[in-house]
Amino acid sequence: MIASRRLAAAMSSLALVAGGMVSAAVITAAPALADHCDPAGHPAQGPPSQGGGALAAPIDPRRTVTPRNTASPRNTGAPRDQGVQQDPADPRDPGDRQRPADPQDPRDRQEPGDPANTGDPQDPGNPRNPGSPQNPGDPQNPGDPRDPGRPEGRPSESGQPGDGRRARPTGSPSPSATQDDDCADLGPFVTDFVDIRGVQPGGDLLAGLTSGSRGTFVSRCGTNGNRHNNPDNFIVAPGVSNGAHHLHDYVGNLSTDAFSTDQSLAAAGTTCRFGDRSTYFWPVLRNRKVDANLGDPDGNVGQVLRPRQAIMQFRGNAAGRVSEMPRFLRMITGDAKAATNGGANARAAWTCTGFTDRVTTKYPLCPRGSLVVRVLDFPSCWDGRNTDSANHRTHVVFPGQGGGCPQGTRAIPQLRMILTYSVPQGPSYAVDAFPEQLHNPVTDHADFANVMPDRLMSFVVGCVNRGRRC
Repeated sequence: MIASRRLAAAMSSLALVAGGMVSAAVITAAPALADHCDPAGHPAQGPPSQGGGALAAPIDPRRTVTPRNTASPRNTGAPRDQGVQQDPADPRDPGDRQRPADPQDPRDRQEPGDPANTGDPQDPGNPRNPGSPQNPGDPQNPGDPRDPGRPEGRPSESGQPGDGRRARPTGSPSPSATQDDDCADLGPFVTDFVDIRGVQPGGDLLAGLTSGSRGTFVSRCGTNGNRHNNPDNFIVAPGVSNGAHHLHDYVGNLSTDAFSTDQSLAAAGTTCRFGDRSTYFWPVLRNRKVDANLGDPDGNVGQVLRPRQAIMQFRGNAAGRVSEMPRFLRMITGDAKAATNGGANARAAWTCTGFTDRVTTKYPLCPRGSLVVRVLDFPSCWDGRNTDSANHRTHVVFPGQGGGCPQGTRAIPQLRMILTYSVPQGPSYAVDAFPEQLHNPVTDHADFANVMPDRLMSFVVGCVNRGRRC
């Protein structure tokens, strides 16, 4: 009897040990990946803090990025929103809401592929509220956005003739995947974020002009509900697939890609009202709490976040009247390589709804109920001759102090993009970027090509110069 009890006790001990080993194996064999590239998970990484509004220190371009390649990334849950899901009518007031889009209301119906949707700029249905939400009920784009209508037989990623298949960063295998925590050096870092309540208040970023031509015109183009995305840039890298090395959101012209020309843009459809075939684009924002796009060779990982609101606003000039901009004028704002180039051309401006008197070049951490806002102002003093220039900057420059344009240039309507997002709580989102820029928020930028009909541009100038809100 005693021997039997001892044997039973020994067997129980062995079972407990074996059970512990199995549990440990289960825990370590399949680590959760949801926070793998979450900046909050790497608090010790990154450059030292530069302060709430200071430009980040230049980063050594020799640092390499080795994105992790995971065969079957798991989404461990829906991202946590930083704020209440709301539709802000005005980024300055998080409590001001507009009505949701009604598919039965003809004002809310839009055929993005119909180039004949030109309308009449004098139509009283012309939008006059720049804060009207765009497609607030549409779902976010969680996966791999592609352009299914892209023709074959074009140059490969290097820009040389290839096999006709376009190389895309999304879904491409990592060139050198390792078992290390590669996202620790991917950026952004905790020091790239700042609590918006700690930023020094100043003037309201979204306040209107008080002198000169004070009117505005908003081209209502949606929030990219048709998922027009690609990593191209026909302005800076024409004819080069993946020339941007980061994904762009597009609104307006439906055909924009690396191979766009004035002629192809003029012939395409648009998501904008009144026949505005202009192309408006910017790098996407991503939720880094969700493991998506982990095989991207350029390190742009996470779930793409569609803007809750995208306002394409044309403004006046503080020193006087504006003139019409020429058709096919191309412009860029900001510097996609500002983290290594320095801040000379940087134009990043980040804030939160309800806090637009506080502006930073860092990613803002907004309190609950407030949304992240990106504001991208374009240059507006045109040389009167060229629609582009070698560096894509000298033909259109920014006004000087007081709003006056430099000698030899004339004021044209200034494009301002206001992009509003619901992001995950905490330092867990990032803008797409070139790999060596480490997703520094100072690299925020945008691009535009004017393909408005001449009649519409005349109407825009009239609204601006007469002080109207159109």
